[in-house]
Amino acid sequence: MTNVTHTVAVLGGGAAGFFGAIACAEANPLLTVYLLEKTGKLLSKVRISGGGRCNVTHAADTPAQLVQHYPRGAKQLKEPFKQFGAPDTVRWFASRGVPLKTEADGRMFPVTDSSETIAQCLLEAARKAGVRILTHTAVERIEPQPEGGFRLHLSGNQAEPLAVDKLLVATGGAPKAEQYAWLQALAHSVEAPVPSLFTFNVPQSPLKELPGVSVPQARVVLAGEKLEYQGPLLITHWGISGPAVLKLSAWGARRLAQLGYTGTALINWIPEYTEETLRDWLHTFRAENGRKGVVSNALLGLPQRLWRALTELAGIGPETRWSDLPAKQQNRLIEVLLRQPLAVRGKTTYKEEFVTCGGIPLAEVNMKTMESRLVPGLYFAGEVLDIDGITGGFNFQAAWTTGYLAGQAMANAVLPQLNK
Repeated sequence: MTNVTHTVAVLGGGAAGFFGAIACAEANPLLTVYLLEKTGKLLSKVRISGGGRCNVTHAADTPAQLVQHYPRGAKQLKEPFKQFGAPDTVRWFASRGVPLKTEADGRMFPVTDSSETIAQCLLEAARKAGVRILTHTAVERIEPQPEGGFRLHLSGNQAEPLAVDKLLVATGGAPKAEQYAWLQALAHSVEAPVPSLFTFNVPQSPLKELPGVSVPQARVVLAGEKLEYQGPLLITHWGISGPAVLKLSAWGARRLAQLGYTGTALINWIPEYTEETLRDWLHTFRAENGRKGVVSNALLGLPQRLWRALTELAGIGPETRWSDLPAKQQNRLIEVLLRQPLAVRGKTTYKEEFVTCGGIPLAEVNMKTMESRLVPGLYFAGEVLDIDGITGGFNFQAAWTTGYLAGQAMANAVLPQLNK
């Protein structure tokens, strides 16, 4: 066996970077594995995700279930998820003393309800595997070598150039195309990045006095577009949020960018009803409850404050009884309940969970190994790829999967050389 040291570098101290570095170091202990992070913060998105609880993955037993939740990358992720899917993620963390639990909506969190549990698990796994972590170390330029491998020109704490055999780029998404220029210098193209997972700003919202009011199911439709989503909806100081809006923004990320984040959102507050079934229900209700006040008695499971606001928008006075409600105002109420228009004028990032749509095109990557099809020895994982999922643990699962496959592939690619 040769005494030559074989070196792998991973760029990016986030979920995908750590998982890739750990997978590589565990699969081939003879390798020297560096993890380079340009800032002083490691696993920052892991620590803030899920309100500080870390939505690790989603309860999905099969790749077919998982891929339904990726606006970009669904088709290409099917095979990778067969190699390392959500059940594998659950086993990986459980084997390291971090069991996960499943919530009613399928999201999976550590039983501790603390993202720090996940961060510490990854840090400890990297330490045990011998990963050498360098913070405040940025890569200024990647220089492919004629004989293979790369020379990394660094700045920061580690200014000396670093020679590596394999290189994994897991630097996350970036909001501007020019931030990918260093990868374009390696002959890769870039799908223009645009935001995904954001809330809608409605500056002239008639509901702005109801921040914090939510409904468990609403359907949000973008007028004039083939974009809609149904789920929990939350009224905010600046507009509307909640899974229905966030998931709609993910599926419509590119189209919404083209529209300049302006348009009309039509809100169906009671999506279980059609106009016909709602009219029939109201007809029966009025016949049996004619003496009841319209505004003061919330119906259809809607919060009282929201019901009051919607009846006022329909022009119904506070003293009006159901028996006295004119047909014209009932029609307006039906319209508000099923198709309330809100003028969207801009977006707001969801908490601190910035997700981008765009990055390295998947056609330029071997999805079995995550190796570049253009530059031998160069690998990609995580959000730097043109992959993004809706909320619910799907972006982390893509990070775990692509990081794991890249780490394994790098370790296996060097193994034949080490055994010579």
